[in-house]
Amino acid sequence: MAKIFEENAYIQTITTKVKNVDNENNTIELEDEIFYGKSGGQPGDVGRIIIGEEKIEVKDTIKSNGLIKNIIEGKNILEVGIEIKAEVDWNKRYKHMRMHSALHVMCAAIPLGVTGGQIGYEKSRLDFNDPEKKIVKEELQEKINRIMQEDHGITFEYIDSKILESKPDLVRTMSVQPPKINGKLRFVKIGNIDFQPCGGTHVKSTKEIGRITIGKIENKGRMNRRVNILIND
Repeated sequence: MAKIFEENAYIQTITTKVKNVDNENNTIELEDEIFYGKSGGQPGDVGRIIIGEEKIEVKDTIKSNGLIKNIIEGKNILEVGIEIKAEVDWNKRYKHMRMHSALHVMCAAIPLGVTGGQIGYEKSRLDFNDPEKKIVKEELQEKINRIMQEDHGITFEYIDSKILESKPDLVRTMSVQPPKINGKLRFVKIGNIDFQPCGGTHVKSTKEIGRITIGKIENKGRMNRRVNILIND
């Protein structure tokens, strides 16, 4: 199965075939997958499956036992082997791309361990190990917006996962290890400021993200601080 979203997150529509149908759970699998499966704090894509004049809503996409499954709405009329058109809800996909890239920039701007995170449409957040309360809202917002305007390119590459044995500090998230695919990790690079293993969807440059606002900074226990971020659309 080709994961289209990993190679080019800007592709919005593909023609492919149905690979598997699960009527009990109302899910399907596609031979080539354009929809991102919920993982790593990023929501699953939504969209539609089109057969002729018929449109079937994809209301969520999940990962299950290494497989990507599209949860469809209504009675399933799809069969294995049938050719379909798959179309991502671009409005949501693109906002999640910008949000995800914004979180990587924020991670680069705060040199602390990351203990959790969540990407949303209206706002997103990262949790940091900050017992000494080093994060200052106004300074952080100014720093991130400066990086956005500098127009750093965002690219990805695949590297042997053994690199983590010699450079474990490449993983900033303290609680979750990055997924390995055939012995390799997919790294997302933002100019020369950030280099992190990540399987999510991203924009091509920091300028595409736009200006951000830092929302609440919340204390979550003695060590953790939650930093909320919004994009100024």
